Amino acid sequence: MSLPDSYLDYPHRTYGMDNGRYGWDPADRREPAILTSGAKAMAFIVVPIEFFPLDPPDKPFRHPGAMKTPYPDLRHYTTRDYGNRVGVFRILRALSEAGLQATFVVNADAAERYPPLIEAIRWAGHEIAAHGVSTAHLHHDGLSESEERELIARCRATLPDSKSWMSPARNESYRTPDLLAEAGFDICLDWEADQRPIELETDRGTLTALPVMNELSDFKLMIDNRQQADAWADQVIEAAAFQVAEHERSGAQCFGFTLTSYIVGQPFRISALKRLLTSLAGMPGLEVATAANVARAFKERHA
Repeated sequence: MSLPDSYLDYPHRTYGMDNGRYGWDPADRREPAILTSGAKAMAFIVVPIEFFPLDPPDKPFRHPGAMKTPYPDLRHYTTRDYGNRVGVFRILRALSEAGLQATFVVNADAAERYPPLIEAIRWAGHEIAAHGVSTAHLHHDGLSESEERELIARCRATLPDSKSWMSPARNESYRTPDLLAEAGFDICLDWEADQRPIELETDRGTLTALPVMNELSDFKLMIDNRQQADAWADQVIEAAAFQVAEHERSGAQCFGFTLTSYIVGQPFRISALKRLLTSLAGMPGLEVATAANVARAFKERHA
C-alpha cells in the first residue's frame, strides 16, 4: 500500500532553509567578518536563573531540569534551590576573579522571588536577559497568540530593560520571534544555526540570533552525557581555540555556552570552572563579552 501524496507534503520546505526567518548563507560562500576590536573570535557566557515549581506541567513537555520523581520531588527541587542560594554566588566570584562579564538569563518568577540575587548580578555589571516566566511556562505552538503574548508581557513587565531573550528550555512557537520583536527585544538566544549572528526576519523588523551551543552546555555534557567537569572545560576551551585558529580562513566567529548554577556551582566542579574562565580570559585573539556586546561587535564590523 503506497502512502498518499499529502504524507510527504511539508509546507515550510523551500530552497536553502526550511523557514523564512533567515536566508541561504553557507560559511564557504560569504565574506569573512573582521571585527573593529581586532578580536579573532568572541565567546559569551550564559547563566540561567530559573524557578522550578514542585508540580511542573507535562504538556507540551517537562523542562529538562524539571522535577523527575513523583510529587513532591524535594530532592531535585532543593538541588535547584541550592543553585540559586549557593552555586550562583560561586559562579559570580569565579567570573569576577577572571575579570569576565556574563549574560544572566532570568525567569520573571525568579526575579520576583530572589531580588537580592538580581541586585548582586546587576552590581557586578553583568547583562540581565529575559528568560520567560518560569520553567513551567514553555513557549510552543499549542499556545494561542494572545496566551504567548501574555507570557512575554509578564516577563517584560518584570525585566523592562532587558534587550536579550532566551525562551524557557529554548523552545519556541512559530510566532515567538515576531512577538519578541513586538515586545522590544533585539537579541534571541534560542537559535544556533551558525557560528556568527544571524538576522531573523520578523513582522516587526529583524531580531539578532546568537548561537548558544547546546553541545557545550554543562547540563548536556555533565548530566546527559555524564562527562567529568574537566572534560567539559577542555571542550569549551578547544571550541574557542578552534574558532580563533579559523580566523584567517573564515573571519571572526562567535559562540555561547551555559553555566548552570546547580551543576557547575557544585564545590567539586568549581576548580574546572575557574580553569576554564582563566583560559578564555587569557586566550590571545579571543574576546569574551556579554551577548549584547557580541551582537553589537558583529554589527559594527568592517565591511
